[in-house]
Amino acid sequence: SNAIRFVPDLEDIVNFEELVKEEGLAEETLKAARHLDSVLSDHTRNSAEGTEYFKMLVDVFAPEFRRPKNIHLRNFYIIVPPLTLNFVEHSISCKEKLNKKNKIGAAFTDDGFAMGVAYILKLLDQYREFDSLHWFQSVREKYLKEIRAVAKQQNVQSTSQDEKLLQTMNLTQKRLDVYLQ
Repeated sequence: SNAIRFVPDLEDIVNFEELVKEEGLAEETLKAARHLDSVLSDHTRNSAEGTEYFKMLVDVFAPEFRRPKNIHLRNFYIIVPPLTLNFVEHSISCKEKLNKKNKIGAAFTDDGFAMGVAYILKLLDQYREFDSLHWFQSVREKYLKEIRAVAKQQNVQSTSQDEKLLQTMNLTQKRLDVYLQ
């Protein structure tokens, strides 16, 4: 992939051997052009095949994951929502620790959780089952409902002078916004 970046157009690669023959250049130049054409052909073929690694991984591992001995995975899609909530809460917690003086447990990384879940759902052929949960829609609705409830409570409390309660509600509102994101 580092070498292929120097090829300007992968769709239209010039055949150097033909160009050298047309110009009537020396035999050594013809050999060099032939070698260059071979290298370019290998690089473009490998580059095109590289886009299919995910499919290759699925094709290799799917039969094993779908075997009767792995029947315990038949309901894997059901644990994805709580796993996702836990992952999001943990990620936010670690990210917030970056801003604190004591940075023990602080981290901010994308560890491929979403890609891993998508891969396992594909291996187990459980996309339709997972989609039937309507989880993304329901979790969005849940957080929007909570945000509206806090906003409504803030409007009611704004008439009173309880500053600590208003601050708590503001923090709750911000936390819900972050979780919704």
